[in-house]
Amino acid sequence: MGYDPRTPDGVTAMDDLELANRFERQRPQLSAVAYRMLGSLTEADDAVQESWLRLQRTDAEQIDNLEPWLTTVIARICLNILRSRRTRGEQPLNSFLPEPIIDNPVAGTDPEHEALLADAVGIALQVVLDTLSPAERLAFVLHDMFAVSYEEIAGILGKSPEACRQIASRARRRVRMTEDPTSDPQRQREIVDAFLAAAKTGDFQMLLSLLSPDVELVADAAAIGMGAPASLVGCNDVASRFSGGAKAARTALLDGLAGPVWSQGGTVKVAFDFTVVADKVTKIEMIAEHDVLGEIDIEVLRCGRDQ
Repeated sequence: MGYDPRTPDGVTAMDDLELANRFERQRPQLSAVAYRMLGSLTEADDAVQESWLRLQRTDAEQIDNLEPWLTTVIARICLNILRSRRTRGEQPLNSFLPEPIIDNPVAGTDPEHEALLADAVGIALQVVLDTLSPAERLAFVLHDMFAVSYEEIAGILGKSPEACRQIASRARRRVRMTEDPTSDPQRQREIVDAFLAAAKTGDFQMLLSLLSPDVELVADAAAIGMGAPASLVGCNDVASRFSGGAKAARTALLDGLAGPVWSQGGTVKVAFDFTVVADKVTKIEMIAEHDVLGEIDIEVLRCGRDQ
């Protein structure tokens, strides 16, 4: 569906024409975002058209920067579509597989087509995206694929930037697990259990054996306020931080993957989000922000072998 940048009396206005031209320059980006979000060219086209209609209904003079404004608008439109799908219990319109973009020599010369074609590479990834929640998909697509800041994503989702960072991290982890055939949640649990046991007994060498040489420990603002370092890099520094500690920590499932937690009064106060690659811990995120913890599905496991 096209648009008609004309005034009601049919006389083309320069301001409207310029606005239409500026929108056209953003169309490839908007189409790419919408396609990644929705997995359907038809729905992506409809979302782009809706963003144009919303722009027409807005005083353009009040828009400081058109590009991020349009990105926010298209993201909100797509988020509403994804939420509507889930509410109605519908499968995506692509019927499990995203609609492929068929190349041809003529269309290949069109910038919009080329942008969509490039964005269509990796059908498997698009299928994985369909398994994410609407918020996870939005945060992952906007941040990891289109470099939108967590501050901007926070404005779209109505959450804090830290919560959006965690949502994207959760989505990233799920994508990695799906794409990596060697990913094994049970093996991660074994590594986390071994890490906790070594930390509690002060077995420094065991900790070193479980950590990647360039492992990174990072803490959010709330964890830093509790005395944690903002960042440590390297297995020796990270092992030293945990050796002889973590006495009250227990293994939990954080969105289905093992990671230690520290609780007080039955409430989880700190979660340690472990990234494990090739049987080595490559990153540990200390999460203590209340709203971020609220975004994580946490299941504290029983002690003993079931831990």
